[in-house]
Amino acid sequence: MNYEIERKFLVNNNSWKNGLTEAESSFIQQAYLTVYPEPTVRIRIRDSRAWLTIKGKPQGIGRAEFEYQVPLEDALELIKLAQPGLVLKRRYEINYQGKKWEVDEFFGNNEGLILAEIELDHEEENFDKPPWLGEEVSNDSRFKNSALALNPINSWK
Repeated sequence: MNYEIERKFLVNNNSWKNGLTEAESSFIQQAYLTVYPEPTVRIRIRDSRAWLTIKGKPQGIGRAEFEYQVPLEDALELIKLAQPGLVLKRRYEINYQGKKWEVDEFFGNNEGLILAEIELDHEEENFDKPPWLGEEVSNDSRFKNSALALNPINSWK
């Protein structure tokens, strides 16, 4: 079992993209088989590979996570069984001050949203924040990918 500890932030400008190309990113589509109550069960296709992920109930900014690679054909069928709402995003991995940041640029019903995440070894771990980081939304459930699938930002108005 893996225990995921991550912090999530809004991105406040496009300087994170300086020098990056789409070739250095991955296209992700994901759907949720279950969301509430926990656990969350997600199917994700990243480029041409797929994973089934089970995430436990959050404990602060951490939670149990189980992830298994599945055949692409199975993932495509599982997406058909999922709850309504598909998350579409392009993921960039950026190294900043020795840490890997994942920056997700959303499309579809979440067009315009850009989030950055960092995975940590422990909840109190210190890290340098890139200048393009905005407000932290780690504890704002609206910005969980499962919530964005069911209640995308274009429906918030």
